[in-house]
Amino acid sequence: MEGKNLALDQMEFWDTKEKTNKLSLKEMETRREAREDYKKWENGISEGIVNAFRSLLSNPGDWRPPLSRLQCEMLENTDACALEVPFTEEEVYGALLGCSGDKAPRPDGFSMAFWQFVWDFVKDDVMSFFKEFYAHSKFVKSLNATFFVLIPKKVGTEDLRNFRPISLVGSLYKWLAKVLANRLKKVVGKVVSKAQGAFVEGRQILDTVLIANKAIDLVLKTNENGFGEKWIVWIKWCISTASFSMLVNSTSKGFFQSSRGLRQGDPLSPYLFVIVMEVFSSFLKRVVDGGFMSGCKVKGRSEEGVQISYLLFADDTLLFCQASQDHLTYLSWLLMWFEAVSRLRINLEKTKLIPVGRVANIDDLALDFGCRVDRPVHLFGSSLGCSD
Repeated sequence: MEGKNLALDQMEFWDTKEKTNKLSLKEMETRREAREDYKKWENGISEGIVNAFRSLLSNPGDWRPPLSRLQCEMLENTDACALEVPFTEEEVYGALLGCSGDKAPRPDGFSMAFWQFVWDFVKDDVMSFFKEFYAHSKFVKSLNATFFVLIPKKVGTEDLRNFRPISLVGSLYKWLAKVLANRLKKVVGKVVSKAQGAFVEGRQILDTVLIANKAIDLVLKTNENGFGEKWIVWIKWCISTASFSMLVNSTSKGFFQSSRGLRQGDPLSPYLFVIVMEVFSSFLKRVVDGGFMSGCKVKGRSEEGVQISYLLFADDTLLFCQASQDHLTYLSWLLMWFEAVSRLRINLEKTKLIPVGRVANIDDLALDFGCRVDRPVHLFGSSLGCSD
């Protein structure tokens, strides 16, 4: 940053001086060197950003544990078949109307408002595209080009970790993904447990209060949920053909393909992610059923009450366990195993231990686990835990 600020100060100084006095050749040369220094700094930043995201979206290719013995919810055959029926004009047009028209233009230069405006003129060509995809389960890869835009999470941030990457996907691909997402939305609740509350019709954020775990690294590539073969091929093609360029100061930088990851901005991503998280939900259920962790019992209308061990909302997770070293050790093993399977890693910087009541050794437990203590914590208008 020091080199950038020095170059900017010199450029501003010489530009201001030029307004009142003609610069000498030496002064013009000094200003030119300052501009070159700033350009070098800018190019270095752009190259660093491109390399960081290229690495993030590249599959390391090492071994992963199998999921064959994990019990997941299964789609009924009728639901699986409903995902693979031919596309209709009504369905395609309905998906188009469901897209926000005033978003930023895509890499192909078209906004969704453009397609909404010219629908009557292009619908035959668009339907031919959908029929071609249905018949051959693929489209031209260039349609899946993506601009990565970095949105700062707070004003004045300079750390790359404090930027949120938003994907501007091609408009025609986004249209197709919206149609597929609308189909998946209707059945995803049948393969996702009630402990998950995100992106499932009829479940709201108020149903689950959560803590952050920021990492989206993987699309589940195994078929443990009863999806049909054609549907799996469609989804794999949509995910695997994505290519990226970074938008840095409104200029496209770099070009690379990804071998893992989901795009924030792709209509399919939220639903695919909750399916991935169902693996984590299944892991947790087995740990709880085995007696390695126990949650808390919430009294209801019945005398028995309800045992709650975990709640999930997208990439936010709330876990309940006893304030014991053994329970946290088992939880650590579980998180490491899930990371090995999915490449989803817990963000310890945003992870907190929340004591319910007085827990004398809470600071020691947090130190061993590698996170912070928060007491009390307020999430989405609700209060968790209590102070000492």
